[in-house]
Amino acid sequence: MTDAGEFTTKRSTVADWTEGLAQSNGSPGGGAGAGVMLAIAASLTSMVAGYTEADRDLRDRLDAILARATDLRQTALQLADEDATASHAFGAAFKVDPGPERDAAIREASITAAQTSAELGEHAAAAIEDLSWLAEHGKRAVIADVVVAFGALRAAVAGARTNASFDLSILKSSGTSLKDIKHQHPQLWTMVETLTAAIDRIDACTASIDDRAAPTHAAESS
Repeated sequence: MTDAGEFTTKRSTVADWTEGLAQSNGSPGGGAGAGVMLAIAASLTSMVAGYTEADRDLRDRLDAILARATDLRQTALQLADEDATASHAFGAAFKVDPGPERDAAIREASITAAQTSAELGEHAAAAIEDLSWLAEHGKRAVIADVVVAFGALRAAVAGARTNASFDLSILKSSGTSLKDIKHQHPQLWTMVETLTAAIDRIDACTASIDDRAAPTHAAESS
C-alpha cells in the first residue's frame, strides 16, 4: 500500500488517489475530495464548451469559458493537494501534548485549513456563471453533462463551505467564541455565507434545465 504522503493528484492514478482517500488518516480527506470534484466540474465545462458551436457574436465568450475552465482544472487539483497538506498539519496539531503549544498549533492549522477551503470555494462559486451560460447556449446533445458538471460543482462548493465553517469552529477549543471568530476572521466568515448562497444558485440552475436533461422525468411529472 502506498504511503499517505504519496497520494497527490499529480503523481497518483485515480485508483491510487481514491485508495488514499479511503484510508483513515484524512490526508487526502473531504476537502481534497472537494478539490477533485471542482476539477471534474471544470473538465466537463471544457468538454461541453468544446462541443459547442457558436457564431461570431458568441465565439469570444465561448473561447473565454474554455480558457477559464482549463485553468480552473489545474488550480483545483493544486488546491486539492494543498488541502491534503493542510489536513495533515491539522491532524498533527491535535497530537501535540496538551498546553499552550498545542493550542497555538491547533489555531494555526485551523485557520490555514479554513483559508484553503475558502479559496477553493471562491473558485468554485466563480465557475457557476460559465456553466450557467453553457446550460443556455451549449450544445443541447450534451445537456446531461452540464447537469453532471453542476453536481460536481455543488459538491465542491458544499465541501468548501462546510470545511471552512468547521475549521473556524475548531477555534472554540482554545476559548474563542463564535462572535469573536466572526470579528477576527470576517472574510472567512463571509465566505461561508457566500458559499451557502452559491449552493442555492446551483440548485436553481440545475432545476431550470431538468426538463431538458431528464425528459422522461419531466413527462412523468406532467
